[in-house]
Amino acid sequence: MNSRSMAVHRLRQRAPRAGVVPGRTLALALRTGLSVLSVICLLAGCASESGRVAVYQNETFEANETFSRLFDASVEATCEAARRSLLSQGYRLTTERPEFISATKSFQPEGEVHVQIVFTVVCAPVGTAGRLATAYVSAIQDRYALKKSPNPASVGVAALGSLSIPLSSSEDSLVKVASETIPAGRFYDRFFALMQINLAAPEARP
Repeated sequence: MNSRSMAVHRLRQRAPRAGVVPGRTLALALRTGLSVLSVICLLAGCASESGRVAVYQNETFEANETFSRLFDASVEATCEAARRSLLSQGYRLTTERPEFISATKSFQPEGEVHVQIVFTVVCAPVGTAGRLATAYVSAIQDRYALKKSPNPASVGVAALGSLSIPLSSSEDSLVKVASETIPAGRFYDRFFALMQINLAAPEARP
């Protein structure tokens, strides 16, 4: 065997067999595979994000929305009827003016869940005679969850002074986790119906 044949033979012995990937090549392949997978995931995420509809796109601003109702009464009488309606349902008034009312009501549907409804009413005159008014209402539902934070307790030691040692005690606090406007529908229809009943009462009119 000449020197050239011996060199070819040595190269064949050093070359990896078919189906066997050296460790360095395998690591490179894995790194390349992960990179490709990451790119695919990113592209899929972008596609899913682009397929979502933004919240403001659902705002149609149609004239038949039921966030308002026309009443055959003055501004003062309309807001007074709204005030009486809220008070009769357990709402606590937070702001009270002749043309604006804000009230809140708390609920606890679950053991560690707290829900609060913030209800606002704005009364605006219609025309110049002062005999008609429109009540614009909006209710926001805030959802709170109970969050427990560990409370370290201080223990007095004569030789060392006061030490802060974490014990089993904790402080509970409510954290807001969601907030949304209650959509137009039967919720406001029931309120407007109660307003109409209170508006018909003689004491509701100035």
